Amino acid sequence: MKLSEIAELTKARIDGPAIEIEITGAAGLDAATAGQVAFLSNPRYTPRLKTTKASAVYAAEDVQVDRDDLVVLRAKDPYLAYTRALRLFYPESATKQFRHPTAVIHETAEVAENVSIDAGAVVGPRAKIGAGTRIMPNATIYDDVIVGNDCVIHSGVAVRERTQIGNRVVIHNNSVIGCDGFGYAKDEERHWLKIPQAGHVVIEDDVEIGAGTTIDRASVGETRIGRGSKIDNLVQVGHSCTIAEDTLLCAQVGLAGSSHIGSRVVLAGQAGVAGHLKIGDDVVLTAKSATSHDVPDGKMISGIPAFDNRDWLRSTAAFRRLGEMQRTLRQLEKKIAELEKEKA
Repeated sequence: MKLSEIAELTKARIDGPAIEIEITGAAGLDAATAGQVAFLSNPRYTPRLKTTKASAVYAAEDVQVDRDDLVVLRAKDPYLAYTRALRLFYPESATKQFRHPTAVIHETAEVAENVSIDAGAVVGPRAKIGAGTRIMPNATIYDDVIVGNDCVIHSGVAVRERTQIGNRVVIHNNSVIGCDGFGYAKDEERHWLKIPQAGHVVIEDDVEIGAGTTIDRASVGETRIGRGSKIDNLVQVGHSCTIAEDTLLCAQVGLAGSSHIGSRVVLAGQAGVAGHLKIGDDVVLTAKSATSHDVPDGKMISGIPAFDNRDWLRSTAAFRRLGEMQRTLRQLEKKIAELEKEKA
């Protein structure tokens, strides 16, 4: 693909003379070879511009590149432009209609054209599978599930009864969507009595769900994952939770039941949210933090229990100095005692 074509398709501009070279792929600064395009988004990697073997590099407007043999593609967001380049060179293959002989498809299931169902997959009664969807080996689609168009259900995934999945959804290996919520009531003898989980899960369009993640269905009503949200590996979403649009849940995040998460929220690795809380839009909960209270829009919070990130940074800085502060306090106490003794 010509460099000028790549620049146009990735919304970048060629800095300097429009050198027309052939670009065959995209790679990182260290791994790139002649004929490939790389990117620089983190200033700490700027020295690598001197040694990269890439033919072109995406960079921000203010980055100096002192090499005549390296074409610079200027972009407002070099990482985004590079991502678009990767998508050009590694497009997703079109789905072809396929039914493996060992796949089990119930006679009442409705399967559209151009659906691929691989070895050992099971599609249950009254399930509906949209056009262009791929169901990988040993995936299980339970009764009354609806799967939209152009989805990918990877091997080992279990999509439980009554789950509704939108279009272009990707669910990675061994995730469980729509399992029973964790709900029990104590009876008169203080034994746990299971609460029927009669609700369902709704996954909206363009959601991606990582490997080993579990999303519980509601006891009544629904658990909902909003359009464009991305969920990492090993995440737990409790029953009756709602996640709005374009939110990121990183690895090992845990949401207790009836948590309500806004749009464009980032819950970093191992963050936790207690039940029945509301997390506003554009909130960031940093790694290993946990909140037991509602969080208003736009806040960045840290710690356990989490509070304002700037206050948390000052607090952790003070915590590291506690030993020194204790020694200083003892010295001051000793001096005060000596002064009081002299006065006496």
